[in-house]
Amino acid sequence: MAFRLSFEFFPPRTAQGQKSLVSTARKLARHSPEFFSVTYGAGGSTRDRTFEAVEMIANAGLPVAPHLSIGTDTDRAIAELLDRYKALGITRIVALRGDVPSGIGSTRHVRYAEELVRLIRARTGNHFHIEVAAYPEVHPDAASPLSDLDHFKRKVDAGASSAITQYFFNPDAYFDFVARARADGIRLPIVPGIMPITNYSNLVRFSDNCGAEIPRWIRKRLESYQRDEASLLRFGEDVVSELCTRLADGGAPGLHFYTLNQAGPTEAVWRTLAPLVQSGR
Repeated sequence: MAFRLSFEFFPPRTAQGQKSLVSTARKLARHSPEFFSVTYGAGGSTRDRTFEAVEMIANAGLPVAPHLSIGTDTDRAIAELLDRYKALGITRIVALRGDVPSGIGSTRHVRYAEELVRLIRARTGNHFHIEVAAYPEVHPDAASPLSDLDHFKRKVDAGASSAITQYFFNPDAYFDFVARARADGIRLPIVPGIMPITNYSNLVRFSDNCGAEIPRWIRKRLESYQRDEASLLRFGEDVVSELCTRLADGGAPGLHFYTLNQAGPTEAVWRTLAPLVQSGR
């Protein structure tokens, strides 16, 4: 199986941002990714902008996969959106539970991604390759690692094709999760999600919100570089390149980069890794 590369974007808010996104996608396309993905805001808050970004990338002749979360949408609304994506020629969907919209509160009935996967399969059969999420460091809402793995297995049994993980900086967390998944009979590809390091405060905020651990030694080094952007970028590139190398050497089937709509940081890491992957190391 060829090493799989993919890049994730969020939908821009402005016309200039849309133009820049297509330009960034074209730059990253030279690395022959299997697909680009476009995120979907909490409760469908970016539904229209997500569709517009997906449409622009598809019209540029590039493979693209929209994120879709079940949120507070009705089954009919989701089915109509799936039909629109089919008409656009989309053949891959990233199916997620999604974040709880602000103001809904913890009493909201949570509809899990398993339900969305089943809905997609019932509506479209095998038309879509369905990506689902995996959490090597355990989903922040999970009661335990065992229950988290059980939720993952239910998504797989519902019809998922492959999985993309939340980002992490400890490769052992990924290898442990994959080993436990395989022991539980899960055989689909589990692709590591990779977050390039470009900003200390943003990374800390993202990580605290999603439950991704920043190892203390990395966090302290980044903290010390807050007023030295060049050193922070060099250190971040080294950390993420080493992480990716260990993942590739350990048998990861590919990498999925959370680009934050920037080409440079992702390309810097890939330049280091590509020769190793291409040589079959």
